[in-house]
Parts: sequence; C-alpha cells; structure tokens
Amino acid sequence: MAEKFTKYDSAEYLKTDADMAAYLDACLQEAGDDPAFIAHALGVIARARGMSQLARDTGLARENLYKALSAEGNPEFGTILKVVKALGLKLHAEPA
Repeated sequence: MAEKFTKYDSAEYLKTDADMAAYLDACLQEAGDDPAFIAHALGVIARARGMSQLARDTGLARENLYKALSAEGNPEFGTILKVVKALGLKLHAEPA
C-alpha cells in the first residue's frame, strides 16, 4: 500500500497573535541576510490571518500581496512596514 503524504503548512499552526509574533521572531533570527525568507514568513502569517483582510487593511491588492510575500517576492520596505502594522505586529531591534 502506498503511503499518503500531505504538504506541511506553517500557517495552519499559527492560531494566536502570540504564535504569529513568536514565528516572526524565530524567522528574523534564522534569516541571516536573506530578505526573501522574511517576506515569506510574513506571507505565512498573512495566510494564517487571512489574505483578503490584510489586503483591505493595507490598501494593497491581494494578488500583489501573494506575489510580494512569497519566497520569490522582493517587496519594498514600505510594503513590509504596512503588512507588519496591519498584522498587529512590531519589529524590534537589539544589539547583535
């Protein structure tokens, strides 16, 4: 009998604001100098929260958000700031 596999989707496990903040924090620490990793992480959080609502909250088209927040996306920093704010998250800095 063949084994059946399903694709793992992190968005399915991000249920609370605390989950989403912890996920983003972990991704920020893990990303190194890879901005696409952070854009993708925000895309995962956006899918968990609801991309249509995020589009309304940011004033950006849903399709553009999907593209910008994919692993291949290259969003402008202004877009990242709008998304982070609309998701109810904050970026923090600390000395390295």
